[in-house]
Amino acid sequence: MSKVNVEQQNTQKVSEYRFVSKGFDELSARELYELLRLRIDVFVVEQNCAYPECDGVDINANHVLLINGENELCGYARYYPGIEKNSFHIGRVAVRKSLRMEGLGKKLMDVVLTEIKNKKARKIEISAQLYLQRFYTDLGFIATGDAYKEDGIPHIKMIKTLHGGNRDQCC
Repeated sequence: MSKVNVEQQNTQKVSEYRFVSKGFDELSARELYELLRLRIDVFVVEQNCAYPECDGVDINANHVLLINGENELCGYARYYPGIEKNSFHIGRVAVRKSLRMEGLGKKLMDVVLTEIKNKKARKIEISAQLYLQRFYTDLGFIATGDAYKEDGIPHIKMIKTLHGGNRDQCC
């Protein structure tokens, strides 16, 4: 696939896919429905994990949607301000099951990380599912602490530190 090219108006394209970033109030009813459906398909149905999907975080989050040429939602991630100044948290990263192993998850995370860097972030946190630790390590995140269970699924806290608020150097 081609390199991510940044376009105007919070939209980026990758080959036949595009990335759209919106605040909660900018999402259409259809977009909200589709992102919740994808998250439930991945995190509740596939992982057989009943948990409260509507957690109150979405209202203050930025939502990054990966959309194909047929205008279908294929991937999603959200990010929102962390507790510390100039920190952000990334969560609910998901790619449609039929499209995994095509590099779309990495491209989605590249878009999210670029947006966060542009906000002059100094630290990014994730609560990664343990089986995805290497994926996030390859993106510059470092595991902190021991694995723990969140909603019955093994997770690990991971952090990416950005020096100078905009450079992609970790720690």
